[in-house]
Amino acid sequence: MRYLSHTPDDLREMMEVIGIERVEELFDSIPKNARRDSEIAIEPRSEWRLLREFEEMAQANRTGTAFIGAGSYSHHVPAHIPYLASRSEFITSYTPYQPEVSQGTLQAIFEFQTLTGSLLGMEIANASMYDGASALAEAALMAIRVKKKPKIALSRLNHPHYIQVLNTYFKPTDFETAELGALPDGRTDYGKIPEDVSAVIVQSPNFMGVVEDLAAAAEAAHAKGALLVVSFTEAMAWGLLKNPGSQGADIVCGEGKSFGIPQNFGGPGVGMLACKKDFVRTIPGRLVGQTVDKNGERSFVLTLAAREQHIRREKAVSNICTNSGHNALTAAMYMATAGKEGLREIAQINHDKAAYLKAGLERAGFKPLFDAPFFNEFALTAPAEFEKRRGELAEKGFAAGLKLDAFPEYKEYKDAYLFCATEVHTRDVLDAFLESLKFLKEVA
Repeated sequence: MRYLSHTPDDLREMMEVIGIERVEELFDSIPKNARRDSEIAIEPRSEWRLLREFEEMAQANRTGTAFIGAGSYSHHVPAHIPYLASRSEFITSYTPYQPEVSQGTLQAIFEFQTLTGSLLGMEIANASMYDGASALAEAALMAIRVKKKPKIALSRLNHPHYIQVLNTYFKPTDFETAELGALPDGRTDYGKIPEDVSAVIVQSPNFMGVVEDLAAAAEAAHAKGALLVVSFTEAMAWGLLKNPGSQGADIVCGEGKSFGIPQNFGGPGVGMLACKKDFVRTIPGRLVGQTVDKNGERSFVLTLAAREQHIRREKAVSNICTNSGHNALTAAMYMATAGKEGLREIAQINHDKAAYLKAGLERAGFKPLFDAPFFNEFALTAPAEFEKRRGELAEKGFAAGLKLDAFPEYKEYKDAYLFCATEVHTRDVLDAFLESLKFLKEVA
């Protein structure tokens, strides 16, 4: 394929259409302090010099133990997961448009769908989304397509970043959101759901770590003629908690990164999206189905595709064009090898470690912000001296919680912090962290 660059006349014509005079104006929305105006000085380097410089840069990264979750959780990645996932037949596979030559890729996606449906208690799951935030936004659009009402009710206890992504999706549309407030126990208030909404969207465990009463949420949503959309940032929770489908959820969406995918300084992730069978023709992205070929052999194919690459654009329900396929494969490998009992055991360890940490912090003078069940993270109000000495804890290698009022959405939670512990936090590490807080008792 030939590459024909844009001519100066092409550029001038495009800029006239969008109303700018210089190409640089395209970047005006980026804050000046985040832009580099000068030229980047790049000089040729040998491979060994370049590696040495990268190693020196890596040494600047602060190492230690983070007691922070908030959507990105530190979990053990078994050695067999990256080994299997990095095999050439997986790592080099491409979009499975031609089923006759893509059976391996299609089967891997089908297994991911099956495992996701089983985990979440839903009848249908798609081939994954970009990440948990885009999955929530697509679930909201899906609910609007089903109910044909341009408004959704959104719990303020959903992850703030997920809400920002949803608002970005809604910005060029006439769709609206109504916020549902929080109760004193850290759960969503379902008593003020508007009459004209397509869905109620609630996260569980929510951003504060609190496990929502999903059965009550379903009852309240359905009483208003709305769907219940359950979101999540911690897929591991469903190894222990009652799954959303069994509690009346209509659509379930969230982040599956906890299943064998490293944190990688924030990304990439893998979005999970599942629903009741009734809504299969409105689900975005890809869906792999199982069938038999002309010889009666088990085979797989993309089916009921509702995205614009497969059907006439005016009939498409989504423009999602990828599905984080390799991460979905990795998550499927993790779920398959851990199994139902393995996931339950790991999830139980998560809860127990978090409960141990919470009890220790309370002994050190922290106060629970909410009195409700939690999974592996929880919110506490800190003693006055804690904020002043957090820097010392960082020097010792401890990232001691996430300050809640750093989020504009939660300014009322002064001196409150979100803590998290998972299976990677050993008893020795937990005890060392709690021991480092002894200055709080000395001040008291």
